[in-house]
Amino acid sequence: MGAERFDVVVVGAGISGIGAGVHLGDKSPDRSFVILEGRENIGGTWDLFKYPGIRSDSDMHTLGYEFKPWKSEKSIADGPSIMEYLKETVAEYDLERHIRFGERVVRAEWSTASATWTVHTARNDGSQGVFECNYLFMCAGYYSYKSGYLPEFRGRERFTGRVVHPQEWPDDLDYTDKRVVVIGSGATAVTLVPAMADTAAHVTMLQRSPTYMVSRPDRDAFANFLRKILPAQLAYNITRAKNTWRQQLVYNRTRTRPEEIKNLLLGGIQLELGGRYPIKKHFTPKYNPWDQRLCLVPNSDLFAAIRSGRASVVTDTIETFTETGILLSSGQHLPADVIVTATGLQLVTVGEAEFMVDGEPVDFSQTRTYKGMSYSDVPNLATSFGYINASWTLRADLTCTYVCRLLNHMRDTGTRQCTPRLRSGETDMPRRPWIDGFSSGYMQRVMHLMPSQGDREPWINPQNYDKDKKMFREGAVDDGVMQFTNPATSDRTPASSGAAAS
Repeated sequence: MGAERFDVVVVGAGISGIGAGVHLGDKSPDRSFVILEGRENIGGTWDLFKYPGIRSDSDMHTLGYEFKPWKSEKSIADGPSIMEYLKETVAEYDLERHIRFGERVVRAEWSTASATWTVHTARNDGSQGVFECNYLFMCAGYYSYKSGYLPEFRGRERFTGRVVHPQEWPDDLDYTDKRVVVIGSGATAVTLVPAMADTAAHVTMLQRSPTYMVSRPDRDAFANFLRKILPAQLAYNITRAKNTWRQQLVYNRTRTRPEEIKNLLLGGIQLELGGRYPIKKHFTPKYNPWDQRLCLVPNSDLFAAIRSGRASVVTDTIETFTETGILLSSGQHLPADVIVTATGLQLVTVGEAEFMVDGEPVDFSQTRTYKGMSYSDVPNLATSFGYINASWTLRADLTCTYVCRLLNHMRDTGTRQCTPRLRSGETDMPRRPWIDGFSSGYMQRVMHLMPSQGDREPWINPQNYDKDKKMFREGAVDDGVMQFTNPATSDRTPASSGAAAS
C-alpha cells in the first residue's frame, strides 16, 4: 500500500494537536492535514493519567484554547472535565475525521528533492503506516508515554505491598484504610496526597527536598461574575488577559525580588499550618521561587489534610525499602501498605522518533532553537512546546498561529521549503540551555539532548507570553533567518485530501 499524502501531518491528538487542527482549519483552510495519534483516544495527558485527584495545575482560562471559552465555574479543573472540554472541541470543529488513531510515529525522513517528509508509523496490530507531507508539526508533548521516571530504590523487591507509578495507575488499586507513602514533592504528589487522604488510613508525602507551593481557590469569582453579564467569549478573553498578566507579573517578580516572593509564599503556608509547624524543614526549598515550577494547592486541600492528621510530610532520603515500608537515612521507618512513586516523567525530544534530512540523521542537541519551535537546518518542522512558568496552551496557540503564517507565506510565494539558517556571525553564538534558569531534575536529566539557545532573537526560547505574542503574531515571517526556497513545480501533484481535507 502506498503512502497517503497530505499538506501537513500533525503528530499527537492531545491538547496541542487538537488546537493545531483547529488553527489549520481556520487560518490555512486550503491545506489538507491529518492528525496521527499513537493511542486509541484523544486527550494525551488527560487520557493517559488516571490517578486520584488528577487535575490542572493552572487555571483553565489560560490552559484552555483562545478560541473556545472555558465555561465551568471551576477554573482549576479535574481530569474528566478537561477531557470533556477536548471532546467538545473535536466535535465542534469536526476534527475526528482528520484523526488517525493507533499510528505511533517512529521515523520521519525529509527529501529536499521532493520537498516531502515521509512519516513512518507503527500500529498496534504490528503493521506499519506511511504518510507523506510537506510540513510536519510535532504536537506529541514532551515526555515518554511508555513509562514514567523511576529511580533505583534499594530493596524494592523486598516490599510486600503495592508499588505504583502515577503514570501507570492500576484500576484495581484499593487503598481504603491503607497506609500510603507518596514519594515526591511535585505537582503529582501534591495532587495525590489530599485525594488519597480522603479514604486512606494515612498518607505520608516523603520528599527529599521541599517545593514552593501556593494556595488559591479553584473558582475564579471574577470570571464567574463576568460570564453572567458579558458574552462568553468576551468574558473569557478578559479573564484570560487578567490571568496571563498576573502569571507574568508574579514570575517577573520572582526574578527581580525573589526574597519578597519567597516570604509571601512561606508566610501563606505558615498561616495555613500554624506557627508551630516546621515550615523551614518541610516547605522551604534551597532555591528561589520559579527556579522550579510552583505547585498549586487548590482550596488549601493539602494543608487541610495535614491539619486534620490524615496526611503528613516527611523530609528525608531513602535508605532502603523493607518488607513493611521504607527505612529512611535518619533511621525512621515509615510503615506502608501502598507506595506511590510520584518521581516524575521521562522527557523526550521531538516525540521519541528518529529524524533524517536528505539521508543524514538529525542530532537535535547540535541544533539551535528557532523561536523555541523549530531547529536550525531542519526544514518544514515545528514542535509545540508550552511554557514552564505559565499555562502550556498559551504558547501552543501562538506556535500554531506562526505555523499557519509560514504555510500561507510558502503558498503566496510559490515556495515549498522553509528552513531556519544561522547567518554570518551567528555560528559562534554562545550555547545557552534550551530553557534558562530552570533547575527541576526532570528537565536537567535531558537538557543535553535538547537544542540550545543563542544570545539573540530569533535563536531564543523566551518564557514570556508578551514577547512571544509580538514575535509570533507580528514579527516578519521572512526575517532573513527563515529561508524560503525550493520553488513549486508546475507538475506538482496536489495533496490527496479525501476525508481529511480542510
